[in-house]
Amino acid sequence: MTEIEDSIVAIDGFSSCGKSTLAKELAKELGYRFIDSGAMYRACTLYFLDNNIDINNVEAITTALDDIDIEFQNIDGYNATFLNGENVTSEIRSLRVANQVSEVAAIKVVRQKMVKLQNAMGAQKRIVMDGRDIGSVVFPNAEHKFFITAEVEVRVKRRHNELTTKGKTVTMEEVRKNLEHRDHIDSTRKESPLTKTPSHILIDNSYLTRAEQLMVALKHIKAKSKI
Repeated sequence: MTEIEDSIVAIDGFSSCGKSTLAKELAKELGYRFIDSGAMYRACTLYFLDNNIDINNVEAITTALDDIDIEFQNIDGYNATFLNGENVTSEIRSLRVANQVSEVAAIKVVRQKMVKLQNAMGAQKRIVMDGRDIGSVVFPNAEHKFFITAEVEVRVKRRHNELTTKGKTVTMEEVRKNLEHRDHIDSTRKESPLTKTPSHILIDNSYLTRAEQLMVALKHIKAKSKI
């Protein structure tokens, strides 16, 4: 385990670029908690879909948010997402949720509530959180900030493999359209768009192994921590 000062590690980047993989591995290496902010927005999206909440109705969304409770639990070493006491880790990764999550994440009242929850989670530091606006909005003063990217076709293949491995039936073209759609919304939305700030360290992992990506990130963390 790598010892550093109590800090926050913020990881941002595009869909299916390996953010969560890096975040989980860094958290394990540093002995920190891993928080998947994307899972929080996916859980909200799942709730809205299952309860027929019109995402264009701000009043309905605001009311529904009061009935949403999201928490993370470590189950056999795996970070599981619970929505109102139910383990929804698998369901929030479905394509029906993926097709709607960027629209939900762009809603101001949703982002306000999620950012409030995320700030509370990081109050004691010692966390690694990944998402779209972690280093720019949620924790702009995070000690360590990374922006992860990869070529589109690489991301499409990764996402397709992830879904098919889990038994989902989906074509490469469906995955490509979904990623392009989410990239556009995430980068152009008014509320907390996906942004690489000057203080983010850019990592293009198109041709890096997981071990190489982890090594690059740890090198930067150690250097900044003067280890």
